[in-house]
Parts: sequence; structure tokens; C-alpha cells
Amino acid sequence: MNQEEPVQPFDWQRIFMHDFPFGYLGEVALRTFVMFLIILLALKISGKREVKQLSVFELVLVIGLGSAAGDPMFYHDVPLLVAVVVFAVMMLSYKFFTRLADKSPTVGEFLEGKPVYVVENGCILVQNFDDEDLGLDELFAELRLAGIEHLGQVRTAILEHNGDVSIFQFKADDVKPGLPIFPHKLKNPLEVLSEPGLYACCRCGQVVELGKKPISACQRCDHHQWVQAQV
Repeated sequence: MNQEEPVQPFDWQRIFMHDFPFGYLGEVALRTFVMFLIILLALKISGKREVKQLSVFELVLVIGLGSAAGDPMFYHDVPLLVAVVVFAVMMLSYKFFTRLADKSPTVGEFLEGKPVYVVENGCILVQNFDDEDLGLDELFAELRLAGIEHLGQVRTAILEHNGDVSIFQFKADDVKPGLPIFPHKLKNPLEVLSEPGLYACCRCGQVVELGKKPISACQRCDHHQWVQAQV
């Protein structure tokens, strides 16, 4: 049974290249660039909320460099020059794609996304909202953190390209009845409205004033659940 030879400290050939030929560094560069693209695509698919606080390019760089830096620190058979090539290609790829995104709005929009309006005039823009990876509970949480109690206070909310939600409120005199966003007020929605009063659609926030005629579906989004609007 063959046993591995003991590791010789400060074996410079092993430290920098191990048993690899120098031509292998070119393959490492190609592999790194391909992995950069794969990570970039994966983060693009995963959506804005997963890359919140960092741009998609910064997160790709962090993941790639973290992986490249870790292995040479612990494994004696991972040569340092391979890690150096990985670092160099990751940095060059990062510079290339960030500059490309700056020069081409189309590329930047594809890779990093664009700001999307999710609330306007106290109502959720259902089509825009459904196209994004932001859940209704997450939106309400963002609004509550901004001190919002119901959608009637919200003039505009925009989901930014980095996953943050920018919120603009009505002035105090312009606030109108709206969908309450506290969890306990949304627990028992009504399927059919029969009692007079102000009610808000649980899906889009549209407020209706019920008179004598019962209502079941929201005319704005065709949803069938309602709660009493908050004023």
C-alpha cells in the first residue's frame, strides 16, 4: 500500500505551482472567467432581495475571491500562482462588466435590474409587483419599518435595483383610507361585503365604500378578500 510522501516545508515548487505546468495557469484563467459568468447569472436569476445592500457585481466578487483565497491557505497542493491568476481574472472581469454596465444602460438594466414602482396613490401596482421577487409580507414589513400603518399613507413606493424599497408618503392632509398592514388586522378577511362601510382589497389595497349592494370581487384586481379600511 503506497503512502504519500511527507510534505516538505518551504518547497517553493510545490508552494507556487505544485506539479502543474505553467501552461495550466491559462486554463485557470479561463475557468475563473467562466465561473464569474456562472455566479453572475445565478445571482441575476435569484433576484434583488438576495443581493440587498451589495451590487450584483460586488457580490460576485466577494464569492469568487473568498473561494480563491480560502483554498491556498489550507491545502498544501493548491499552488499560490493559481490563486493569483484567479484573483487577477476576477478583478479584471469585475472591472470589465461594471464599466460595460456603466456605458450600456441596456446591459446594466439586464444585470442589475431597474427601479420598479410597486405602490402608487395608496394601491399596489399588481402587475409590477407580481413580476418582482418581493413578497407582500416583505413589502408590508418595509412599510412598517418606515412608520407606515396603512397604504393610504403611501404616495409612492419603489423597489430599487439593490432590493431596498424607497417610500414616499402623502402629506398629513392628503392621507386617505387604506389597507391596514399590521398582521393582526389581516387575519380575518371577508369574502363578501354586506355591511356598509369602507373596505380595502387585501391584494391591491383598492378602497371601496359599500352601500346597499353586496360586493365580492375587486374591480381592480379581481381578488375576493377584503378587510375594513383604516383611516
